[in-house]
Amino acid sequence: MTIGPFEIGFGLGGLKVWAIWILPFIAAIIIPGVAKFSKRATGGVAVAFALASAISAATLLPLALGNHEVHNQIPWISSIGLKAGVLADPLAIIMSNVVAWISFLIFVYSTGYMKGDKDLTRFWFWMAFFVGSMQLIVLSDNFLQLFFGWEGVGLASYALVGFWYKDKKKDHVGIEGRHVLGLMDYYSPTHSGMKAFIMTKVGDIMMLAGMFLIFAFAGTFGFKELLANTSWATTMSAQHLLIPAAVLLFGGAIGKSAQFPLNEWLLEAMTGPTAVSALIHAATMVKAGVFLVARLGPLFFALAAIGINMDQFFEVVAWVGAITALLLATQGMVHPEIKKVLAYSTGSQIGYMMMALGIAGLSKQFVDGYTAGFFHLISHAMFKASLFMAAGSLLHIVGSRFMTDMGGLKKYMKKTYAFMWAAGLGLMGAPFITTGFWSKDAIFAAVYESGNTWALPIFIIAVITAMITTFYTTRMIGMVFFGNKSKHIEHLEKEGYHVHEASPSMWIPYGILAVLTIAIGVVGLTFEHQIHQIFTDYLASSFGIKSTDTNVATESQSILGGFLQGVNPIALTASLAAFAIGFALGYVFYIGRFADPVKFVNSNIFFYAIHKFFLNRWYLNALIYWAFVVAPLYMARVIYRYFENFVMEGFNLVPEKTMAGGARIMQATQTGVSQSYLYIFGVGILIVILLLLI
Repeated sequence: MTIGPFEIGFGLGGLKVWAIWILPFIAAIIIPGVAKFSKRATGGVAVAFALASAISAATLLPLALGNHEVHNQIPWISSIGLKAGVLADPLAIIMSNVVAWISFLIFVYSTGYMKGDKDLTRFWFWMAFFVGSMQLIVLSDNFLQLFFGWEGVGLASYALVGFWYKDKKKDHVGIEGRHVLGLMDYYSPTHSGMKAFIMTKVGDIMMLAGMFLIFAFAGTFGFKELLANTSWATTMSAQHLLIPAAVLLFGGAIGKSAQFPLNEWLLEAMTGPTAVSALIHAATMVKAGVFLVARLGPLFFALAAIGINMDQFFEVVAWVGAITALLLATQGMVHPEIKKVLAYSTGSQIGYMMMALGIAGLSKQFVDGYTAGFFHLISHAMFKASLFMAAGSLLHIVGSRFMTDMGGLKKYMKKTYAFMWAAGLGLMGAPFITTGFWSKDAIFAAVYESGNTWALPIFIIAVITAMITTFYTTRMIGMVFFGNKSKHIEHLEKEGYHVHEASPSMWIPYGILAVLTIAIGVVGLTFEHQIHQIFTDYLASSFGIKSTDTNVATESQSILGGFLQGVNPIALTASLAAFAIGFALGYVFYIGRFADPVKFVNSNIFFYAIHKFFLNRWYLNALIYWAFVVAPLYMARVIYRYFENFVMEGFNLVPEKTMAGGARIMQATQTGVSQSYLYIFGVGILIVILLLLI
């Protein structure tokens, strides 16, 4: 059902939707002007507009619950019949609320975290621009308009990752002086910003190629139009171009969501302010790729109705997600920087979402995997934003990004300690009381029950990743809050500094999200059932994707009554086992301190080699630099030295020397003596006569 004018003009619903993404841009425009009068007021302006955008998004929730939508368009590029439009269907409405409310809380947090920074105007401009661009992605009704938002978040991330562009040592990431394969594994903010920009552009180019390839056959960028007339898909499939176009579009998601093999930029993105990290990881940038797959997945799956098989596309999505989930989780086990551990975690959890969306397309019950992936997106947005903001408080108070410089902080930062436990349990998937448990369990069940050839190996990867996730999260909390105070903290105290709790403007936002992680987790199965029902209705009415699955409803009723009936026993057992093993190992080494992890690693050559392998990021980052930075630069220098300097410059000298020599010869003939000219003239006549005789 469509609410409001479809083609041209604005209804009340349309105005609300346009306002969601336009309001942050208005904030960005007026912030520099406000800064002329008061820099401190810029934060208030940003927070106020973020709240207004969030409220606009919240007013649309009843439409999502009723399976309604707002599709509003205005003229844009008349030569190709393209209109600018907004599409607020249940998918976009839920996503825009996640983005808006998480962003609002991060903005409130930022007023405390960034207090006193001399570049507040630039910070707030790009933060507002970031949110506006993300909402443009979510609410656009066509590829081209979405791509403007897509590039907007890329530009904002470049500016904010490299925000502290003076490259002071305290703003770097990595361990100073550390090398991997002969290359420095230590990065400045400006380097990290460029790395993020360039690596995501690889995916952007792929996405651009995919969307224009589809446009060449369909003649439209509009999502609704592509679904209404699928003849373009039939033609592309006949020419074996549909799967490549779909994979190219997914390439954009791989870049933005930092999935393998374009995942390495996300770890260096930690050079930006922690508020930026929270925004990128929880509400904007990396979730853009997941949303793109969620937007396109049903369209590609629905093509099965006209006999087009898209299994290869969904296999790519599922396997990229699975590989990324395991790859980044293993790296998070060993790194000493708290923000990097959380960054590895984000890439890994995004992998879970991609895994679920991919397996949805390989299953008869598309809605199960689809709901599981999107439920995990919502769950992750809450606990990861909370964890990042809490980590920012730790950095703010302790003055170090290394967990080895912390320790014993639970006595001094009790609120942060409690909230990090709550959010951390969500990341671990603590059974029955956290959103993370229900969303991961839903993913496990969707994968296991899909019946696909790849279901079992992907399921095993998902369970192993869950165990590792629990371990590194327990390790993080143990290193930060348990044990003795580090030498760094003791040194601070000797200088008269006292470790204390963060200000209320900082801990209240991440406290709210931590509490929600547990509160929604307590009623998690009911919450999941509601989302499942919303997407069941949405997929059926918008794409004709029917569902006969009643497991969620039965499960919801039985869990509330008999608790274990109706739950997939394999998925539940695997989830509980992964949590138990991971938590037990983390507790032994980092909370109970029954064993020294350093001695354990160094006691065995196998464990030492594995630890080094993970710490060196599977050598992927170094290999990327060797292949795409060092080697091209070396070849460029060789070409310059031996080809340009020797061959090209030598070639250029030939006509120069020839002309110079000819000039000297001509100059020598100009003697000024009449007899010489007569002699040369006579010789010339003789040569002409001889030529004529021959």
